[in-house]
Amino acid sequence: MITASRLVLARKRRGLTVTRLSQLAGITTRRLGDFESGKATPSAASLASLAQTLDFPESFFHADEVADLPPDAVSFRAPSKMTASQRDIALSNGRMAWELQNWIGERFRLLDHDLPSLTSFSRCRTDVADIPMPGQASEGLPPAEEAANLVRARWGLGNAPIGNMLHLLEAHGTRVFSLSRDCKDVDAFSFWNRGTPFVLLNTTKTAERSRFDAAHELGHLVLHGEEQIPHGPDAEAEAHRFAAALLMPAPDILARAPKNATTDWILTAKQHWRVAAMALAHRLHELGRTTDWQYRTHCVDLGRLGYRKAEPRGLRHETSQVLAKVFSAMRQEGVKFPDVARELHLRTGDLNDLVFGLIVTAQEGGRDSFAAPVGERPRLSLV
Repeated sequence: MITASRLVLARKRRGLTVTRLSQLAGITTRRLGDFESGKATPSAASLASLAQTLDFPESFFHADEVADLPPDAVSFRAPSKMTASQRDIALSNGRMAWELQNWIGERFRLLDHDLPSLTSFSRCRTDVADIPMPGQASEGLPPAEEAANLVRARWGLGNAPIGNMLHLLEAHGTRVFSLSRDCKDVDAFSFWNRGTPFVLLNTTKTAERSRFDAAHELGHLVLHGEEQIPHGPDAEAEAHRFAAALLMPAPDILARAPKNATTDWILTAKQHWRVAAMALAHRLHELGRTTDWQYRTHCVDLGRLGYRKAEPRGLRHETSQVLAKVFSAMRQEGVKFPDVARELHLRTGDLNDLVFGLIVTAQEGGRDSFAAPVGERPRLSLV
C-alpha cells in the first residue's frame, strides 16, 4: 500500500500533470489516476519507476497522510501570470514546510505567535460595516498604514528602521521558510495552519525585494486574518501599503527626506531603511515629498542605472535564525542534516530548499556544515 495523497504531493512538487508523469514513468494515465485516488496500489516495479521519476525516496510514499494546502488558503500576487505548474510547486513547498515545522515542533519549544488581528483595518472584509473609511483612521492615514503603525507600536519598534525583517517575524512567532528555486515566478506567500502563521519567501529575488515581500506577507497575516484570505488587487494593495509603512514609517521619512529629493539622495538613503531604491522613490511620492514629474524622473533615472529589476551593490540576503539554531542544536545531539531529511522522507536537496540553503558544504567524513545563526535569537529549547 502507498499513501495516495503523497503521490499527488510529489507529482505537484515536481510541477507535473498526470499525463506527463504517466509518460515519464511508463504508466498509463488511467492507472496513475487509480494510484492517486487510492483505487489501486502500484506494483514494486511501478513504485520504483514513480520514485525514480519524481526523485523522491520510496519511503516518502509509505509515510502518513498529508493534508492538501488548497489555493484558496493563500493569496498569490498576479495569479493570472502564474501557471498551474508554478502554483502547484509553490503550494507543495508550503505543505512540506508544514511537515518540517511539525517535525521541529516535536523536538523544540518555539515561541507562540503574537501577531495582532487587525482585520477591522481591512477594506477587503465581507462585513464592511465596521471598516474604517478614509478619514476615520487616526491622523487621516489609510487603514493599512494605520495598521502598520499599530504593529510597530505593539512590538516596540518606534520609528527606527527594521534591521532584519526575517528575524523580526521569527521573534514574534511566525514560521519562515524558503521557496525552492523552481518557484521563480512566485514572490512569496503566507498562510495560517492551526493558529500558526507561515511565510514562504523566494530567495532568487534581491535581498531588498525579499524584505519587502516578508513585510507584505505580514500585512496579509494581520489584515486579512486566519479565517478567510481575500484575493484580488484590493487585498494586494492593502498588503503593499502595509509593507511600505512598516519598512519606511512616515514620521521617519518626513523627518529625513528633503522636499523634492534627488535620485542621488534616494540611492544613499535607501541604505538607511534597507529597501529597494524604487520602493523608496514610490514611498516619497506616496507621502507627498515629490511631485508626479519628479517621481517619473526618479523612475527613469533608476531604471537607467539598473535599479528597476536589480539592486546594484545591494544587501546580503536575510536568512532564518531559528532554522539555523535548530540544525546546529541537532548537530550537537549527533543528528546530521541527511538524518533529518531521511526522517522526513525527503532528498537533502528538497529539504535544503526549504531552509534557505543553510547546508553550505559537505565536509569529508559525511559531516555537514551548517550556516551559523546571526543576531539575537528567539527562545528555543530542546524538548
